[in-house]
Amino acid sequence: MAEFIPISQVKKMRSGINAKAEVKSKGDPRTVNLKSGGTVDVCDAVIADGETEDDQMKLTLWGDDIKAVNVGDVVVITNGYTNEFKGEVSLTKGKFGQMEVNPQ
Repeated sequence: MAEFIPISQVKKMRSGINAKAEVKSKGDPRTVNLKSGGTVDVCDAVIADGETEDDQMKLTLWGDDIKAVNVGDVVVITNGYTNEFKGEVSLTKGKFGQMEVNPQ
């Protein structure tokens, strides 16, 4: 089993991230244009593994993952990565990562 990295550390990393956190809030989905053409739905959620602001960050959900995740769920991201947009770091599973919702 992969070792989970605290959210406070995830914010400083770029790739190969294994994290487990609770979904605290979830925004409304929006449609974005892809560089390759076409569109995809995207939604921002806030995840946390503690009580302070350092213990939370944005999780970007794409496509089918939007419906799979709800507030209160525990998500496990394996081999995810972060990117920064407008000064805010967000976590995503990306093409090569995986996400489990409420794992046993």
